Amino acid sequence: MNRQIPLIVCFSFGLVMFLQYFSNHTISRSVNLAILDYWQIIFAFTLIIGVVSFIKVNLTKISRRIDRPYLIVGLLGMISMPFMALIWGIKADSPFMWMFENVQAPMASTVFALLAFFVASASFRGFRARSLQASILLGAALIILLSRSNLPLPYTEHLSELADWIRNYPSMTARRAILIGIGLGSLTTSLRVILGIERTWLGGER
Repeated sequence: MNRQIPLIVCFSFGLVMFLQYFSNHTISRSVNLAILDYWQIIFAFTLIIGVVSFIKVNLTKISRRIDRPYLIVGLLGMISMPFMALIWGIKADSPFMWMFENVQAPMASTVFALLAFFVASASFRGFRARSLQASILLGAALIILLSRSNLPLPYTEHLSELADWIRNYPSMTARRAILIGIGLGSLTTSLRVILGIERTWLGGER
């Protein structure tokens, strides 16, 4: 019985959310807005769970002397930022904004800069012309990269037109196929959860 109630609630809300897209009635709109309000509440609770999990994992690693200085800095930053926002606010000259602009933003920029090197390394390994398909992929990638660069190349206008054609037709075809596959997979998973076939979210195999 303890599993039947969550399954009934999941089926009811899933069915309501599915049917409200096929109705333009005012009741359907009000139900949609009410569910979206509750969605914000659920999101707040998941944020609390994430914070608690972050603290628990870091404290466990600190007790085991694993990367202790970095974990301590991370915990202090996570704890101090909300207090600074509550005490001094989030105005432009507040300590919260100073920490965000001088600590958080540079660290995020550093991470994205490191990602550029990983992308370049993956591109070097993936774009090797070992077959006809890889050669076509390599040529398309070079055309796109050159069209976005500021290098003084001849026939720049024709190169840009060719790059736009690649993005609008071959690339768009592949992206639409991937999006259709993602949509069908999401629909299948949602139906399995709503109908009670997929029950792993209850904490067990069945």
